[in-house]
Amino acid sequence: MKNKKAIGLLFLANIISGFAQGISMIAIPWYFADILGMSGTYAIGYALLTFFSLFWGLYSGTLIDKYSRKKLFLFSNLICAIIIGSIASYGIINGSTPWILALAVFGTTMLHYNIHYPNLYAFGQEITEPKNYAKLNAYIEIQGQSTSIFAGGFAAILLTGTTDGTLNILGLNIPLPFNFVAWEIHEIFLMDAFTYLCAFIIILFIKHVPLIKKEIDQGSMFTRLYKGFKFLKENPLLFIFGVCSYAIFTFLIVEIFVLVPAYVSHYLNESADVFASSEVYYSIGALLAGFGICAITKRTDIITSIIILMVLTIASCILLTFTKSVAILFAMSLVIGLCNAGTRILRITYIFEKVSNNIIGRSGSVFNSISIIIRTFMIILFSMPFFASSENIRYGYLVGAAFLTFALIPLVKNRNKLKDLEIISS
Repeated sequence: MKNKKAIGLLFLANIISGFAQGISMIAIPWYFADILGMSGTYAIGYALLTFFSLFWGLYSGTLIDKYSRKKLFLFSNLICAIIIGSIASYGIINGSTPWILALAVFGTTMLHYNIHYPNLYAFGQEITEPKNYAKLNAYIEIQGQSTSIFAGGFAAILLTGTTDGTLNILGLNIPLPFNFVAWEIHEIFLMDAFTYLCAFIIILFIKHVPLIKKEIDQGSMFTRLYKGFKFLKENPLLFIFGVCSYAIFTFLIVEIFVLVPAYVSHYLNESADVFASSEVYYSIGALLAGFGICAITKRTDIITSIIILMVLTIASCILLTFTKSVAILFAMSLVIGLCNAGTRILRITYIFEKVSNNIIGRSGSVFNSISIIIRTFMIILFSMPFFASSENIRYGYLVGAAFLTFALIPLVKNRNKLKDLEIISS
């Protein structure tokens, strides 16, 4: 694989910043659900931020295709370090962090994700040989989920601390020679800001040789957007594939940040360590996908593999709806993590093979924008009084199963056509 040093530094930056990001993104939903008792406020805020990210996502896709991807990494990390560092400083000075500022950190991280990951994959395609696309995407998944495992473990410690020298994580009681005092939310934010700054410094040292000549589109933002939509209009089967294969991620991002905190707190009546542990099991599943997905693709095609993973996710959602067990939650979190990560690796590899590098940012932003619209409606739906009442949050998983079934049908119907798809490019 070429540009190994550049890829290594990029992964190192991702590991360092992703660790603290992961802790913050676990801590914030729990902060609202358990500490503040404001799950409804959080859900509404999340919905508004998600809707706003629709416009940012479309715009960021044009930036990825127009500007240096390394410079975009530098700019986004520096901005996040400044914003989150300022909020952390406010919390330290005043001894507490208002809910609106905690939500601002969540929103900043969301918007960062919207440009960071599409930029990461576009940059990876730019500096990697086509024969190594699947391997690179698997490495990205392994790196990301390994980081998430450690982030989830540390989140369990930082959110709950320890009692009598015992750490509760992954359903186990682990003895420690000391007690650990739970961190305040602003202390977690300070660590988050610091890691963004570290990532910025590491990315400064990245040197690479592009393997694809990037054609810079100098048109206006709307012209660049139009070309992205026109490309997908000329390739309707690719559009169907992108939207439907995105369905797992669309639902599961809502599941992680809205359903699971409420499911653990209100339905299972468990504490933060169970919530954090479920995230660790999810990451372990995703890690397994990263290691095993290349072997799977040697046995069957990408489209069939995605269909199988979606069916497994549907079954997991149904099981979580009609059972009440921490063990089942952990097991299904592992399965769902494997299915989501596996689908993401396969989807991106397929798109790498079909879409040229000069338009990949814009085409990806279209899929993401549709995903955001659906997510917004889901978040609004799950913030309704019905789901806040008693144990009804579990029916959110039934909604997810129905949604994924609806998305599965076009993939099954067009499976053979998608396997042999030829791209039209004007």
